[in-house]
Amino acid sequence: MNSKELLTSTKQLSILYVEDHDDLRENIKEILKKFFDKVGGSKNGEDALRQYRDFYKNESKYYDIILSDIQMSRLNGVELVENIYAINPDQTIVILSAYDDSKYLLPLINLGIEQFIKKPIDYQNLIKVLQKATKKILLKHEQKNHSTSSSLIKLAEFCTFDKDTNILQIENSMISITKYEIIFLQILTDNIGKICSNDYITGHYNSLNEHLDNINIRKLVSKLRKKLSINCIESVYGVGYRIIPAFN
Repeated sequence: MNSKELLTSTKQLSILYVEDHDDLRENIKEILKKFFDKVGGSKNGEDALRQYRDFYKNESKYYDIILSDIQMSRLNGVELVENIYAINPDQTIVILSAYDDSKYLLPLINLGIEQFIKKPIDYQNLIKVLQKATKKILLKHEQKNHSTSSSLIKLAEFCTFDKDTNILQIENSMISITKYEIIFLQILTDNIGKICSNDYITGHYNSLNEHLDNINIRKLVSKLRKKLSINCIESVYGVGYRIIPAFN
């Protein structure tokens, strides 16, 4: 394992580093800048959550990796992870843990964290963990590109949604849809075949500074189904929604 190998995986990726010790944060950020295309730094969980949302608004995508300490003011590591997973359940998160952080580890494991780095940070171990995380990310990207080679999603025999242009068409006629309906279709078509929970959907809207509660989700889906004239949006009672597109 070496720096050059890591660079081949990370040179187009982004990372947000969350650490409340200023000197350590700045030193590690300088190391990360050698590998990652974009590097953000946050001093606490609350600031990290704000930067996470701002990055999505500015870049139209989430940070590829979150590297975060556990013990912080204004949202600790566990609370930060809970908030980020509510917005983006697929987020890759690496946690920095000291020996006295053991009481936090089980909650983090239950939330789905796979990667931990012990503090004080060992440079070679940091490279090893980041290399493993980036390989998983690149594999996900490859699988996504393979399964959706086109931005045009076929929802039914004569119905398509273009994720690039946000155009919904039925039998070559363009259907007028609202901003909230566009966001909803983007969420579901970004997760083809997967159930998007109500919390995930509302969290996504919140990350865009838009507000949509569970009651209004149902109203939005009802109106959208009427426009589609076909039921390609499947509701899973008490859980959420998904789109299973038609086969070509």
